[in-house]
Amino acid sequence: MSSRASTLTLATRGSDLALRQAATVRDALAGRRREVELHEVETAGDRIDDELIHRLGKTGAFVHSLDERVLAGEADAAVHSLKDVPTEDREGLIVAAVPERGPAGDLLVSPDGVSLSDLSEGATVGTSSLRRRAQLLAERPDLDVQPLRGNVDTRVEKLLAPTLHAEHEARVEAEEAENGDDTDDEGDADEEPQFERTVEEWFSDLAEVERRALERDVDTEYDAIVLAEAGMERLGLIHHVEYERLPPEQFVPAPGQGTLAVVASDEAVVERIHETLDDPRTRVEATVERTILEELGGGCVAPIGVRALFQGRVVTTTARILSPDGEEEVADRRTLPVENHPEAAREMAADLADRGAAELIERAREDAAGDST
Repeated sequence: MSSRASTLTLATRGSDLALRQAATVRDALAGRRREVELHEVETAGDRIDDELIHRLGKTGAFVHSLDERVLAGEADAAVHSLKDVPTEDREGLIVAAVPERGPAGDLLVSPDGVSLSDLSEGATVGTSSLRRRAQLLAERPDLDVQPLRGNVDTRVEKLLAPTLHAEHEARVEAEEAENGDDTDDEGDADEEPQFERTVEEWFSDLAEVERRALERDVDTEYDAIVLAEAGMERLGLIHHVEYERLPPEQFVPAPGQGTLAVVASDEAVVERIHETLDDPRTRVEATVERTILEELGGGCVAPIGVRALFQGRVVTTTARILSPDGEEEVADRRTLPVENHPEAAREMAADLADRGAAELIERAREDAAGDST
């Protein structure tokens, strides 16, 4: 696709979240002189239904198919979640823009808004992330952390389905009893109805995600699940669930979480996208987080959390590397100077590696290799 063409084409995954994220980029780039359109692409990660992403052995499962369209000239740019983008350089591709970051942290979502500390002993918590699993077990080793795959809305539906099924059944039974002849001589028919609204009225007030959950059969009943706040917010789901924001000091986000990356190859396209969308503060934070990840070499095979926060002339950076069971960890928190943040990030990563992070990551890599055989 020529950069001189009147239409700019953005490659994106076809999930609801990916399309909404790409739409924000499209809307920011669109102008009177050029239209911007989205080009949906199925990726390798989209075709894996029953396998956790870390078992692929590398990052990029949701990225390469989109980038190939850019390199082939079939799209001008690709829109990614930055945390999915491999840290190594990809020949011919440039991260043209890192837009302003959304919320970086994680949410504990449950049917009734219970906090992590108040979950019952042995409660079942769902997550598809090695990092979240390890961090959960570090705080609550009694939890039963179970795999949870699917797009964000699918995961929320799986959480809500059992509770909604039970309430629907109770409402139907109560309505049938009220409309039937199940009264005795003591005047039960004069009792107040169990529910104020009919089943139909109750159903009409449900959010779309709740209605879809009612149609879903689930194998595992989750007491809670852990999701990125940014995805919940961008999908508009955060207003339809009960949640607790997990403390970022313990639940350190994945490098780049809440951040988008717009990748291109043509210099003119790169320049236009960069001038319109790039947020300098977010790019500094992303650079620190991804530099530490790259230096440690963990990718998607190890539980690694890194969060950099641009504050004045320093970048306050927290890193936490754990064993998969959450029993061992190496952590650090530093203020890195903005003027040489890449070098300072590399030094921080080297210190973490020397203190045991490299060993934890290597063991996690061996475990992942064993799981895939």
